Amino acid sequence: MNILAVESSCDETAVAIVRSGREVLCDCIASQVELHRIYGGVVPEIASRKHIEAIYGLADQALLQAKLTRKDIDAVAVTYAPGLIGAVLVGVNFAKAAALALGKPLIPVHHIRGHIGANYIAYPDLEPPFLCLVVSGGHTMIAEVTDYTKMRILGTTLDDAAGECFDKVARVLDMPYPGGAALDKMAQLGDDRKYPLPRSKPGANPYDMSFSGLKTAALNLIHHAQQVGEELDIPGLCASFSAAVSDTLVPRVAQAIRETGLKKVAVAGGVAANSRIRRDILAAAEALDARVYMPPLSLCGDNAAMIGAQAYYEFLAGNTADMSLNAYATKSILGEKI
Repeated sequence: MNILAVESSCDETAVAIVRSGREVLCDCIASQVELHRIYGGVVPEIASRKHIEAIYGLADQALLQAKLTRKDIDAVAVTYAPGLIGAVLVGVNFAKAAALALGKPLIPVHHIRGHIGANYIAYPDLEPPFLCLVVSGGHTMIAEVTDYTKMRILGTTLDDAAGECFDKVARVLDMPYPGGAALDKMAQLGDDRKYPLPRSKPGANPYDMSFSGLKTAALNLIHHAQQVGEELDIPGLCASFSAAVSDTLVPRVAQAIRETGLKKVAVAGGVAANSRIRRDILAAAEALDARVYMPPLSLCGDNAAMIGAQAYYEFLAGNTADMSLNAYATKSILGEKI
């Protein structure tokens, strides 16, 4: 089954063709990073306009790279939530038009389910049930994937996402956008015990997380140093901040392994590219005799291949949509009625 998949939830326009959930025939991406870098972050209106400019050409490029024609497409999939609403709308409207013109099924895919689905591409042997740590710019959660389209959220951030905190601290340190990658690179040169930073314990649910206090502590430290003319150890601060984020995430994953008995742990989302988190979760899982599934860096960020992978299983579960499909800025991963 050849699925034409579309992703436009933030600042990457992407179109891919994925066969039966696991084989990527092509994955075409038009990045807007250089455009938004001058602003230090994504400008939603600009992102939406650039999606409109790029999406049609990317679809033609995808067919060309896959050596397929429009008649070879069996379904059209699209990220319908969550994301920047104007950006998501571009992808949804294109996918609806493509599905209608081709006379093929339309498959809506939740963006975070797509990130989880990236692991099916990287690991053809991976099947539910398994645990998944989702860490991205807008979401942080630990989920139990009981089936391809059925999930249980064990815990989530109660405020900021881990990726948002990485980017905000990097921006205040005048690092280039996207800040998370620049901060990670700098952290590898520093002492992670240089600056004491808080680790959250936000409430009754031991799996829930909070990052706002950590972000505030780091920003206050930076601003205080600037105000009194104190020189900061930038690599040390980056390393200390990365360690604090990892220390918030990884012990909770380890607890989930122990309590659920699941010995398979996937990592998903853009922050899954962070070297400290990758290293720590591998060590924690090894100590518990669990296997870790981490997609390559190319599949950690936003892409359409992951949407096509998850779409196959959404289709098998009967999760298709008609031309009334709308876009949503926020939506639960649990798959309530569209």
